[in-house]
Amino acid sequence: NWGLYDMHGNVNEWCEDWYGAYPTTPQVDPKGPSSGTERVVRGGSYPDSGWFIRSASRGFQKPNSHVMNYGFRIVIPK
Repeated sequence: NWGLYDMHGNVNEWCEDWYGAYPTTPQVDPKGPSSGTERVVRGGSYPDSGWFIRSASRGFQKPNSHVMNYGFRIVIPK
């Protein structure tokens, strides 16, 4: 739906959102809290099991962490 391709399996993706519990009410594209101590990491990468190599996989990590299989994706709109 968003026109994104090849999003699974290379690296865990650092996301802009701060990590926190999602609202309990129905949401469309929910954002995390406006501040926090950990950023959301999504998508899984090569050392992860199949369960984690999917867009719904959502973890967290401190922004100053250096992890070899964490990165980001550059998106160029068409």
